[in-house]
Amino acid sequence: MIRPLRRDERGASTLEFALVAPALILFLIGIPQIGMLYFANAGLNNALAEGARQATLWPRPDEAQIKARIAAGQFGLKPSALTIAPLAYGNSDGADYAEITMRYNVQLDFGFFRPDPILLQKSRRVYLQRMPAP
Repeated sequence: MIRPLRRDERGASTLEFALVAPALILFLIGIPQIGMLYFANAGLNNALAEGARQATLWPRPDEAQIKARIAAGQFGLKPSALTIAPLAYGNSDGADYAEITMRYNVQLDFGFFRPDPILLQKSRRVYLQRMPAP
């Protein structure tokens, strides 16, 4: 009775698919989610670069103008998940600078599993132009 069952291969492909299916489904759902994470990172980099460019202009813009430029440069980011810290001004070796820091929460969704949001944080130091001597 057992001997014929050993040679019987009916259902082997179904069993193999059942073993591989969870990993396949995870890859099919996970790849776009990782792509969303990279997209959010690119959007954060772009917004930070736009704010840095705005901060280096002359006459020196105020913080509201810099934040408005950051908000305009954020492609694909949800404004509710973006946090722009107040600019930190300082002086390093005689050069004035502003530190721009941004945080963005990325919520991934695997359909059956929603992990905690991933926090992306970027910071950039921008050296400011000095007022020309009269």
